[in-house]
Amino acid sequence: MTKALIIGGGIAGPVTAMALQKAGIDSVVYEAYRTGADDVGAFMTIMNNGFDALNAIEADKPVLQASFPADRALFWSGSGKRLGEAPIGGGSAGAYGPHTIKRAELYRVLHDEAARRGIKIEHGMRLDDVDTGLENGVVATFEDGSRQVGDLLIGADGIHSATREIIDPHAPEPRYTGTVVLCGYARQAPVEPLPGVYRMIYGKRVFFAYTTAPDGETWWFVNLPRPELSKAELASTSLDEWKRQATALLRRDRSPAASIVEASEQIRASNGYDIASTPRWHAGRMIVIGDAAHAAAPNAGHGASMAMEDAVVLAKCLRDAPEVVAAFRAYEQQRRERVERLVATSARMGGTATPGPIKRIIRDIAIRKRLEGGPRNTAAWLTQHHVDWTD
Repeated sequence: MTKALIIGGGIAGPVTAMALQKAGIDSVVYEAYRTGADDVGAFMTIMNNGFDALNAIEADKPVLQASFPADRALFWSGSGKRLGEAPIGGGSAGAYGPHTIKRAELYRVLHDEAARRGIKIEHGMRLDDVDTGLENGVVATFEDGSRQVGDLLIGADGIHSATREIIDPHAPEPRYTGTVVLCGYARQAPVEPLPGVYRMIYGKRVFFAYTTAPDGETWWFVNLPRPELSKAELASTSLDEWKRQATALLRRDRSPAASIVEASEQIRASNGYDIASTPRWHAGRMIVIGDAAHAAAPNAGHGASMAMEDAVVLAKCLRDAPEVVAAFRAYEQQRRERVERLVATSARMGGTATPGPIKRIIRDIAIRKRLEGGPRNTAAWLTQHHVDWTD
């Protein structure tokens, strides 16, 4: 049986392992972190296309049970004027609809499901190098000095991928988008709970959004325009300091945003990055998928769903192609145009969220008119994508 070495145990890693298992391919997942992964304080939305991919490998139900539906958005301007409402996904919710989940909870669910299926995930295994000298295999060397031999290696190791650099030392670095993303949680937020709804505020200086979890806790996020921070700076910045920075940009708005931030018990921060295009996804018997190959800024909310799609499509290609290199080529042919379109779409969304004063007025008018026209399936190409495992 073919054996794959999967580098990275975030989202793409365990989903890839489960998809490979269904394709009859053995694998082991090697996760750099000893107990989890970075950015664990964030939350995300899984869209219909993500669940569709999980359904192809019978892994959708555990994620559905751990998440909550939030499929409608209400929009306000920074002056307090209601702009309208719309279904999330532009009327293309599909059979599942958008669901919200904490990143750490999604990790737990995917790892538990992989373990239930007998898939091995080894922690504390940070990739150092790969020897491709074997005729039909690879040797991965880890920072602890250990070595593992496999028939192929899949880099699912995120936006700062070590695998991507090994495949192509000249690969483009992740681009800092100019914002630090804050995710926060407030149990006593001064707002009316509206389960199943995101409230989105196009403020005078920043965009702010929040929703209500089933237990009544308010979950929110905001992008702070500021220079890139080191990991040490992100980790050492206090709760009160994040509150100060966020509320300074929110107080001018006629909205509850500043009060929600001030009431928060937890705030987690991460730098925003994207990768517009990675020229080389694979070399020999190595390939990168998910954020390691094509990272989108979080504005469109599709990064996790795209990683799930990647995992299942790659497993199908490895199942059906006569050899590994042919499978990699087929995978890239099926995936590159779609994922790079998402990256570009998400980047445009970030650029229009907080324009200058005149453009802000024009933006708000345009949003209101668009919402008054009713939902359109402008996002159907994203959310209605289907992975047919039997094809």
